[in-house]
Amino acid sequence: MISDRLSRRVLAAVCAAATAPMAASLVLPVPTATAQSCPDVEVVFARGTSEAPGVGRVGQAFANALGAQLGGLSVGTYGVNYPASYDFLYTADGATDATNRIAAMARQCPGTRIVLGGYSQGAAVVDMLAGIPPLGNKVGDIGSAPPLPGSLSSNVVAVAVFGNPATKFGNPVSSVGSFAGKAIDLCANGDPICSDGRNPFAHTNYESSPSIAQAASFAAGRI
Repeated sequence: MISDRLSRRVLAAVCAAATAPMAASLVLPVPTATAQSCPDVEVVFARGTSEAPGVGRVGQAFANALGAQLGGLSVGTYGVNYPASYDFLYTADGATDATNRIAAMARQCPGTRIVLGGYSQGAAVVDMLAGIPPLGNKVGDIGSAPPLPGSLSSNVVAVAVFGNPATKFGNPVSSVGSFAGKAIDLCANGDPICSDGRNPFAHTNYESSPSIAQAASFAAGRI
């Protein structure tokens, strides 16, 4: 087992370095569902490293595209509450918060269908919920969180991740873990976070890429 200090540096480098130029990105306010107003669908999305609280650029683009494909169905959003900092050890906080949100929605809005998603470090949050180690066994068993309880799995109808670090280690959520079969795992050509590519810029524009429409179509087909 490597030291905590080295672990933090390595983990942060894998999921955060490519997103550093986006620290100043504008993120629009995101509405959330409440017990008094239950949407037909809620997108629970974990933003990428250094993005402001909320669903982030990619999450908002995905929610917008999904809503456009669902006709008259209402779509709410919930931004997973976690630091999204360069210290990857806090990623587990996001998995815990997402679990709590899904559990709360199951109690308060049992008819609401949950679409779970994440981008970059946020995708690692989803990996943890699926029971997948985001970085395989390369850095040891640190920064993990319990997977989403099986009793809540049926509330999640679709999963979409972008720039997922686990994919680089051969563990896409689309085919590995508890979300296999109801997840889509999108990796841009050349993205070094989710593949062996060497183009860091490929990791920074998912919100304007064809991946958004592809993910929205996949999720809409499961709702």
